[in-house]
Amino acid sequence: MAKGPRYRRPFRRRAEGKTNYHKRLKLLKSKKLRAVIRASNNHITVQIVQSKLGGDKIIVSAHSKELTTKFGWNANTGNIPAAYLTGFLAGIRAKKQNVQEAILDLGIFYHKNRVLAAFKGIVNSGLEIPHKEAFFPENIEETVNGSHIERYANLLKTENPEKYEQVFSGYLKKNNVNPLKISKVISNTLKQIEESA
Repeated sequence: MAKGPRYRRPFRRRAEGKTNYHKRLKLLKSKKLRAVIRASNNHITVQIVQSKLGGDKIIVSAHSKELTTKFGWNANTGNIPAAYLTGFLAGIRAKKQNVQEAILDLGIFYHKNRVLAAFKGIVNSGLEIPHKEAFFPENIEETVNGSHIERYANLLKTENPEKYEQVFSGYLKKNNVNPLKISKVISNTLKQIEESA
């Protein structure tokens, strides 16, 4: 009977494409706090995590849903500005817990733009995370402050008012937010986070 290499079944999370164990091992060996960013279709979660033998310990956590309940954010909690605000909130909370630095843990990199926006929020809060500015897209400041939404809303309102009502119905009817002034809503929420986070 011929003998070949034995088949080794991969770990469940690796088979499901949820965990890269080689990358995770490198992060754990560094023994540094990890800034973990995860995005779903409707929300963003940002955590500062300490790795321990018995399991990870979450030191700080921020969820985009908190923006609506605590900081006056009325718009969508799954968009790029909400991701930025959630990252900023987590960074401010981390600094209040005397966390000064961490390393980035992206996991499996889904929802790239929102994850990068959340990361930019952490960096802008003053938390030290090693990175290169080239990691961010060129227009990151525009996207996190909402000016790209305002520009598109302006264009639609002047050229196709019907489509404007359709595309921004969630802002206008459901959330009572003027998409032409979204940057003001973002700056007000940032101010509230700085004052009361």
